[in-house]
Amino acid sequence: MVSLKVLFLAEEKIPVLLKRLSKTSQVFAPVQVSDTVVVFQEFSNGAQVVFDKQASMPPKGVIFPQTEQFLSYTYAKDPENLTRSTVQLDHQVEAKPTLLFGARPCDVQGLAVFDAVFTQGQWQDPSVKARTDATTIVTLLCVKPEGTCFCTSVGGSPTATEGADLALTPVSGGYVAEAITEKGKTMLQDEAFTPAKDKQVKEAERVRAAVKKQDTLPLKQIEQKLIKLFSTEFWEQMSAPCISCGACTYVCPACYCFNITDEPAGMGGERIRTWDSCMFYQYTLEASGHNPRPTKAERYRNRIGHKFSYHPTNYKGQFGCSGCGRCIKACPVSLDIRQVLREATTHG
Repeated sequence: MVSLKVLFLAEEKIPVLLKRLSKTSQVFAPVQVSDTVVVFQEFSNGAQVVFDKQASMPPKGVIFPQTEQFLSYTYAKDPENLTRSTVQLDHQVEAKPTLLFGARPCDVQGLAVFDAVFTQGQWQDPSVKARTDATTIVTLLCVKPEGTCFCTSVGGSPTATEGADLALTPVSGGYVAEAITEKGKTMLQDEAFTPAKDKQVKEAERVRAAVKKQDTLPLKQIEQKLIKLFSTEFWEQMSAPCISCGACTYVCPACYCFNITDEPAGMGGERIRTWDSCMFYQYTLEASGHNPRPTKAERYRNRIGHKFSYHPTNYKGQFGCSGCGRCIKACPVSLDIRQVLREATTHG
């Protein structure tokens, strides 16, 4: 007998389902915006939702917007003492119910990095935590990984469900839907989901079992190897093709570098957080004019070191990389992080 946690979602019912859910939640899904570009956008009626190709950008902006207001402020002079001013701050954390529909397992693994950094431990980011708590994640199992994928090398899997609330497995005519959490069970109560037939469940099992295996990167003891590999000469060789455009960081599901700026306007203004990139010269430029990482090689060394050494050291072995391969596809000079890691593990 098929479990009540496992149902079937017909492909033609997805637009209707998303339209219905968008009445009570923000719904983000992978949408085709050009011949070659698919991005996660808030669903609107008539949007061309695409599930058969990896989105060009990860959905991290759902919980970590590219630009976000931290607070607004206003100044007011004291009429009895014009040399003194008062400042009024306005900071509100508002997180609407949100559905992230169609994220790949590597995307969900990237969001787990944000959880570790922003929502756990002594210091927590109230905005990120509020959006994370308000979000239901429906993951689409990746039964046809692309040639640039290497999630299995960094602790992931094309069919991983950890971190998601509901998992979809592509089968003939639609998807077998399996609830992972209570949020997922609640979603399965929608009328778009129907009882899964035994043959559909068995097909889903065969599809998951037939996922093509990926090449495994030699990342054993990579944390210690990168610490020892501090030679600028090595990183100069590895980063020689790089043009410091930062594309790799913006398309990465696990990159969370940001900058904070105050934007004044008259007697008020706002404080804004925006995405930044460790590959930019200005990222570590200090007010004194000193830059501790002035060269491209040093910045690239830090990027790789952070993902595969510093982050796993600080966060219980969790890599700051989900192996999605977007950085390889987006790089204008085709710098392949997998080859860099292979070189790093065999150097010296």
